[in-house]
Amino acid sequence: MTEPRPANGPGPAAEPETLVPGDDEPWLRLDRRMLLVHPIQEIVKFLPAVIGAVVLGVSSGNPLYSLLGLVFVVPYALTLWFTTTYRVGPTHVELRTGLIRRKRLAVPRARIRSVDIEADPLHRILGLAVVVIGTGQEAEAGDRFRLDALAAGHVRPLRAELLAHTRTLPTAADDPTPARLPAAGPDTGPEVPAAERGAEIGHWQPGWVRYAPLSLTGFALAASALGLAAQFGFGAAEIRIGHGTVDTVRGFGVLSLLLAGLAALLALVVVVSVAACGHYLATYYGLRVTDHGSTLQIRRGLFTLRRITLDTARLRGATIREPLLLRLAGAAQLEAVMTGENPRQKILPQSPRAAVERTLARLLSPRNANAAATAAQLAALADIPLTRHGPAARRRRYVRACWPVPLTTVVLLLATAADWQVTVWWWLLPAGLAPVCALLAEDRYRGLGHAVVPATADSPTWLVVRSGSLDRERTCLEAPGIIGWTVRQTFWQRRAGLATVGAATAAGKKLYLVHDIPQDRAWAVMDRVAAGVTRRGPDPDAHHPE
Repeated sequence: MTEPRPANGPGPAAEPETLVPGDDEPWLRLDRRMLLVHPIQEIVKFLPAVIGAVVLGVSSGNPLYSLLGLVFVVPYALTLWFTTTYRVGPTHVELRTGLIRRKRLAVPRARIRSVDIEADPLHRILGLAVVVIGTGQEAEAGDRFRLDALAAGHVRPLRAELLAHTRTLPTAADDPTPARLPAAGPDTGPEVPAAERGAEIGHWQPGWVRYAPLSLTGFALAASALGLAAQFGFGAAEIRIGHGTVDTVRGFGVLSLLLAGLAALLALVVVVSVAACGHYLATYYGLRVTDHGSTLQIRRGLFTLRRITLDTARLRGATIREPLLLRLAGAAQLEAVMTGENPRQKILPQSPRAAVERTLARLLSPRNANAAATAAQLAALADIPLTRHGPAARRRRYVRACWPVPLTTVVLLLATAADWQVTVWWWLLPAGLAPVCALLAEDRYRGLGHAVVPATADSPTWLVVRSGSLDRERTCLEAPGIIGWTVRQTFWQRRAGLATVGAATAAGKKLYLVHDIPQDRAWAVMDRVAAGVTRRGPDPDAHHPE
């Protein structure tokens, strides 16, 4: 197949000495329109230096000093286009960058596992897109194979070319729910045949934005904004509290102070909720998850469009995250457990629990399965009854959650014995903590459990583990993806006859724990899961972890 060429034609000829023997394709340059994008990107990157130059020019009275930042940043940005070349050979994809310190990256085409596409508003206006090639291994930011940027019309053929060795597109007969073509995005190009569009297994709906404030994202954004404001001196004004301030506060009644506090709290909640909703819309607007058989594509974004490609051969399971507020609202998040990918590779953001369960079943379904029973079994993984861990595990939940109550009680008793003035209001602290800690302990125990789902003709054995309360997680891990076990017992666990069993895998968080399981059950769980591995065969990544 002819390699896609940018609109401006091929770049300089290949150097006589080649890093990869046998690859003699010509070196290509990025699209010429990047000469307009690179200066803006670098000015934003070096914005503190540019602002410093402007401040220097204003303070010195010489306006020419204000241009110092642009004099250095803009030429450097222009050299990025002249010093960046790439080529797509029959065996490798290579990238050369750098002016003073040259860097050359070579990726074997047989190792390519993902070709992600993204485009911010500036790229979209100019008809460009960024291509990021991944091999399933984590890389530093400077070592990522990133082509910034190519003409949008050349992106789709290039992605199809690079993923040809992994993709087996379904036929029209195998695609029961053909997906609609996405709106014009970073990979806009020739129309894709219906057989190549894949089956949609999940999509975003505007009503889901109501779940955005039920996470900590808004608080993180608000804290970041306050920190940035403080760094630039917006919060550096001195706050002095004197006798006049105290007298003014005394002039207000208790009710007025309470109303002022409630108003401030309400304003904080509104600001945090708006920030969370804005982040949610900007990140997940228009999200569509499409299954192409051997690849899974995730398209999302309002301003910056992203299309993420995942190799389904590396899928080992999924995790349903249920933070407390989301759980109370009947919502959850879905993450994929994959080798060589982000441990928190999100498939669905804050979404209704029913949508998460439907997407989970279709995500974990074998690509060659045609039986409705398999889909029904995988759908049940989201709410299958779990085996409880018994009264000893419950006692540990109460002991570990309720220790602040006796601690604060002892501190108050010691303070009273030392003749310190301890008002009766302080005794409300342990009295109020007791029910809160007890509810937390009981919820943690209710969220603790495991299950082993036996294999069928189309599905392997599954290990389902769940734990947590404030941030509950339910992980469905396939038995062939488990490469080892760890059994840990602390001193107190040994006295209680409990153990913590860890399922080791090359995917996701690498170790998934079954907390405080009775010791006699631990070996039975491992034996049942190991039997499923023997029947279905070992995990290929067990010997070649990424």
